[in-house]
Amino acid sequence: MKQIYLSSVLILLVIQVTLGNEKRNEHYITNQAPLVAQPYTALPIGAVQAEGFLQEMLKIQADGLTGHLDSIYEIVCGDNNGWLGGTGDGWERGPYWLDGLVPLAYLLDDDELKAKAQKWIEWSIENQQEDGYFGPRPLPENYEQIPGTQQGMRNDWWPKMVMLKVLQQYYSATGDERVITLMTNYFRYQLKMLPENELGYVTYWANRRGGDNLAVVYWLYNITGDKFLLDLAEIIHKQTFDWTGVYAGDKIRRLNPLPDLHCVNVAQGLKEPIIYYQQHPEEKYLGSIKKGLNSIKEVHGFVNGMYGADERMHGNDPTQGSELCSAVEMMFCFENILPITGDVYYADYLEKIAYNVLPTQSTDDYMRKQYFQQVNQIKVSDDERNFFNDRQGRNVFGTTTGYPCCLTNMHQGWPKFVQNTWYATADNGLAALVYGPTTVTAKVANGELVSIKEETGYPFKEQIQFTIESDDAVKFPFHLRIPEWCKSFSIKINDATQQVEAQNGIVVLNREWNPGDKVELHLGMDFRFSYWHEMSLGIERGPLVYALKIKEEWREVTKDDYDDTFWEVLPKSPWNYAIWEKTVENTDFHIEIADEIQPNPWNLKNAPIIVKTKGRRMPIWTENRNMAGKTPSPAWPYRIVDENEEEITLIPYGCTTLRITQFPVYKLMDK
Repeated sequence: MKQIYLSSVLILLVIQVTLGNEKRNEHYITNQAPLVAQPYTALPIGAVQAEGFLQEMLKIQADGLTGHLDSIYEIVCGDNNGWLGGTGDGWERGPYWLDGLVPLAYLLDDDELKAKAQKWIEWSIENQQEDGYFGPRPLPENYEQIPGTQQGMRNDWWPKMVMLKVLQQYYSATGDERVITLMTNYFRYQLKMLPENELGYVTYWANRRGGDNLAVVYWLYNITGDKFLLDLAEIIHKQTFDWTGVYAGDKIRRLNPLPDLHCVNVAQGLKEPIIYYQQHPEEKYLGSIKKGLNSIKEVHGFVNGMYGADERMHGNDPTQGSELCSAVEMMFCFENILPITGDVYYADYLEKIAYNVLPTQSTDDYMRKQYFQQVNQIKVSDDERNFFNDRQGRNVFGTTTGYPCCLTNMHQGWPKFVQNTWYATADNGLAALVYGPTTVTAKVANGELVSIKEETGYPFKEQIQFTIESDDAVKFPFHLRIPEWCKSFSIKINDATQQVEAQNGIVVLNREWNPGDKVELHLGMDFRFSYWHEMSLGIERGPLVYALKIKEEWREVTKDDYDDTFWEVLPKSPWNYAIWEKTVENTDFHIEIADEIQPNPWNLKNAPIIVKTKGRRMPIWTENRNMAGKTPSPAWPYRIVDENEEEITLIPYGCTTLRITQFPVYKLMDK
C-alpha cells in the first residue's frame, strides 16, 4: 500500500518537473496560480470528433433514449419539469439527462438535439433570482405531489451541481458569456448561504457529491480569476464528506458489517480529493485515490474494474450487482483526474470501464438499460437475487425499471468519453491519452491550428495510425500514452522506426510536423491472468476483459407492476465451465480477430474477437436464486469436473449480455 501511495506522488512530481512546474497551456482554459499547473488540459467540446464505432455509439444514442427521453419519460423530462418552470420533477433527473444530451448534441452538431437542450439552458439563465439562486423554487408544502417525481427537494444543493456541469459544457461548446455571469452570481450566493445551510441540509447527496460543485468553482476561477471562488472552494471541501479519509483508511475493507457506503457515491467521490489537491497540493489527497481503488479491488472488486455494490458496498462475489450510474460516474471521475495528474493509470482504468462495462448495460438500440449488471451473469430476469436492493426490476433491460437515476444519468458515458480522448498539453502540444477512432482539431505552439486523424481498430486491435494535417509545417510536442499493461510497443514516423522510451507511461514526439505526416503506434497485447473471489480466474488482453460466450434468448415481458415492457434474457447453452490450471500456465488461448470492425461491435453477432480454449463442466456449480451459484473454490486436486474436455469460446466482455467472466480453476490429479 505504501509503495502505491509513494509511486503516485512520484509520477506527478516527475511529470511536473518534465513539463516545468510553471508551464501552462496558452490556448485553453487551464489552471491559473495559485492552483497547481496541469500537465494536460481539456479541449472545448467539438474539438474532438468521433469516427468509426465511437461515432456509431453517439448516433445510436441520438436515435435512442438520449435523443427522445423527453417524450419517452415525459412525466419527468417533459415540459412540466421544474427546470422548465413547471410543477413537476425539480430534482436531479432533468439535469442528469442534459449532462449527456448537451455534449452529444454538439459532438454530432445536431440542431434538433441542441434545441432540446437550449430551452432548459435558457430557462436556467433567464430565471436566475436577484440573490443569485438558480433552478426551481420550492413548491408550497400543501401542493399535491405528482407520483414518480421528486418535487419536494427543489432547494437541495445537489441538482444544482449537475446543472452547473451542464452549463459548463454548454459554455465549452458555445462560449456563451451568460454562463459566466450566472455562475459568478450563484457562487456568491453559495458563499453567503453555505455557512448556515450546509451542503447536506436538504439531502445527504450534496454532502457526498460536493466534488462536482468544487470542480466547477475552480473552472470558473480559471476564467475570471475572482479570489472569492478560492474561499468558496475551501467551504465546499470542508462541508463535503471526507473521501480522502475513507479512501486512505480501512472503512472500504470492512466485511462484517459491510461498509455503509452507497455505490454511486463511492464512484463519484473519487475525484474530490484530487480536485481539492489543485489548491492544496498535499500528498494525502493525491495518494488516497489509488489506496481507495486498491481497497475496492481487493475486497469488493471484479476483473472488469467495477465492484460489488447493489446500492451499498457488497463484497466481491461475481454475482453481486454493479450499478450503471456507478460506471458512468467512475468514468467521469477519471476524466477529471487524468489531466490534473497526467497519470496513465487513470487512462487505463477509464478505457477498462468504457470498453468493457459501459456497452453491456444498454440494448443495441439504446432504448433499454440494465440497472445492475453482474460479472457472472447467467440470466437476466425479474426475479429475486442476492442484491441489497432487489426491487423494481433492477436486473432486467427496461426504461423505468430500476430506480430512475440510471435512466437519466446513463447518457453522459460515451459523449464525455469521446471528448476526453485528447488533451492539450502544458507545453502547447496535443496528447492522445485515451485511444479510439477520432479526429482532433486544436491550437498548438503559437496558436497554429492542426488536425490529427486517429485511425484504429483499438481496443480490439494493436495498431493505431495518426495523420497530421495543417496549412504549413509546425513544430509541437505530440504526447502518446503507453498503457501499463503494454510490455512492448513500437512507433514509426513516416515508416521510419523511432528509438524512443516512455517516461511514466508517456512518449513525447517533439519535432516539426509536415502536412500528411503519419505516426504509427503498435501496442503489444498479451494475455494476462488474475485471480479474484474464491481464486476465480480473470482473463484480459490489452484493454479488454474476456468472458464465456453464452447463447441468448431475449423475451419481452409485460407485467402490471411496471409502466412499460422490459426484456429478460435466458441462457441457451451451458455456462458452468471451469478452466484447467495448465491451460493458464501454457497460455493455451487461440485468438481470431476480424478484418473489419462492425459499426456497432458490442454484441454476440458482431464481436470482433473470439478466443478458443478448453474447459470442463463442473457439476457442483449450478443455478441458485436465479444466479450462478457460489463459485466453487479450487479444492485442489479433488474438485470433480466432467471427464470430457470441451472447446469453449470467449469474446470481449463488452459484447456479452450473459457471461461467465471469473472462472473456477481446477487441477487434475497426476496419473
